[in-house]
Amino acid sequence: MQWEQVLAHRASRMKASEIRELLKLLDQPDIISFAGGIPDPALFPKAAFAKALADAVEGEAADTALQYSVSEGYAPLRAWLAGEMGKMGVPCTADNILITSGSQQALDYLGKLFLSPGDTALVTWPTYLGALGAFNAYEPRFDQLTPNGNRSAAGYVADAAATGRVKFAYASVDFANPTGETLDLRARNGILNLAEDLDIAVIEDAAYQALRFEGEPLPPILALDCERSGGIEKTRTLYCGTFSKTLAPGLRVGWVCAARDVIQRLVLLKQASDLHSPTLNQMAVEQVARQGFDAQVEKIKKVYKMRRDYMLAALEQHMPDGVRWTRPDGGMFIWLDLPAHLDGAELLAQSLAHERVAFVPGGAFFADGSGANSLRLSFSRMDKVGIDAGIARLGNLLKRVLEG
Repeated sequence: MQWEQVLAHRASRMKASEIRELLKLLDQPDIISFAGGIPDPALFPKAAFAKALADAVEGEAADTALQYSVSEGYAPLRAWLAGEMGKMGVPCTADNILITSGSQQALDYLGKLFLSPGDTALVTWPTYLGALGAFNAYEPRFDQLTPNGNRSAAGYVADAAATGRVKFAYASVDFANPTGETLDLRARNGILNLAEDLDIAVIEDAAYQALRFEGEPLPPILALDCERSGGIEKTRTLYCGTFSKTLAPGLRVGWVCAARDVIQRLVLLKQASDLHSPTLNQMAVEQVARQGFDAQVEKIKKVYKMRRDYMLAALEQHMPDGVRWTRPDGGMFIWLDLPAHLDGAELLAQSLAHERVAFVPGGAFFADGSGANSLRLSFSRMDKVGIDAGIARLGNLLKRVLEG
């Protein structure tokens, strides 16, 4: 069978995720890995989930947990999420919430909903690799979103016109993957202003919003949109949330919060895709979240803050001149910019071979293939000993390369 003869054109755009491939290194015990932006399993609320899952398959609850369900998602979980969104300045109801199989599925659905081949998606340089992969399947053109820039809406329209039109702006606004940076209020309003000028949607990726270690919380773009437009039903912003970074990624429970009109359209995609996310998982997440979400978040933030501080201190001690890095107020990542002539992918090969330290080369996060002289480090899974040893080895490698 010659598969190339029957594949869709979009198949040629699909490629393996560098991060997913690097996660295989976690099985090698001698590797110090700063590659995967994944939670520390030691922090999972395992006892709470054991009880919640047991409760879900006992008695009459099992009839709901093990049966087909509505595509919108488990109603008590949607109601709880609506309450949480309200606390962030987004007055809404359960009808404004769709449960997805992780926020990654939400990004895939949004790419499918908005993008025709040749349309333009505005993304930051760099941006979340998973978003690029999700959108890329729908054959878009990518253009650079500069929240604090002065590029005009007319310029975006002119550049997109040859192949389609601009459809949405995508941004991770709090402790972004991969940089760890947070957009200030001016930048958030700037994205909304641009979206209004272009009459496009805004996709707000809030995967790390709960993981703030310090500083005052900023309103989500959706909250700003609600205030401007007079309520959620008139907004253009779609907020994508997830429990993967706070409770447990393996259960694959995320959500989209938006105006009912667009939620109803996403429900149709859900029906055609997997009917609904696993009800058993949703019931367990709802019970655990309702009984102790805030306490769980405080627990993991305390640990991740210490690890961020360990990594920042180690970088100060071991990095050579010419290397710069971000200082995030939360999340899981620190971004390094290297001297212009270095290549992160080549450095990774040397690091694995000689230092046994893994990270993600930065070029993977740029839609245009730039950013080779950068890399992403995650501090979420490593203790102080691992962080100190790994950054020391990486610093020594960079010193040798720069001297050589």
